[in-house]
Amino acid sequence: MNHPQNVLISLEERHAENILDGTKTVELRRRPMQVAIGATVWFYVKVPVGSVIGCAKVAGAHTLAPSTLWSRFGPVSGLQRREFFDYFAGLPTAFALSLKEPCRLAMAIPLSELRDVSSGFHPPQFFANVASDGPLFQAMSRGLRRKRPTASQQSGTRHEPALALA
Repeated sequence: MNHPQNVLISLEERHAENILDGTKTVELRRRPMQVAIGATVWFYVKVPVGSVIGCAKVAGAHTLAPSTLWSRFGPVSGLQRREFFDYFAGLPTAFALSLKEPCRLAMAIPLSELRDVSSGFHPPQFFANVASDGPLFQAMSRGLRRKRPTASQQSGTRHEPALALA
């Protein structure tokens, strides 16, 4: 059976929050990531948070000159122009992973739990593939389960985006 690709990336808290809030729709990297369209990208927020807090679907992958990448994605990159170009200084090409359908986990999955289910686990420096039938995926996907809404929440109109994982 062919399972959708799941990858785990490490992010600063501000970038993960901006993705989950919908104001940042691309994740920038200094080198290309081999990630399929439709894959799920899970966000591990670096210490002091030290937890997986959400995920999103891959909408596209773009390897372009930094100036072209800025022209196309600058306003949704989460960076100011100077910070963007400082990050890509000296590189002929830059990489952007377009993201859609961000989903904040109902329960963050702390580093300690990730290490409990997968001994020797270390957050990735670049990115790591996560087996769809493995313990890391199972632990992270438990965070997607929503708590039962209270009566006041049931009468509200706010809807969270749904994310299909299989």
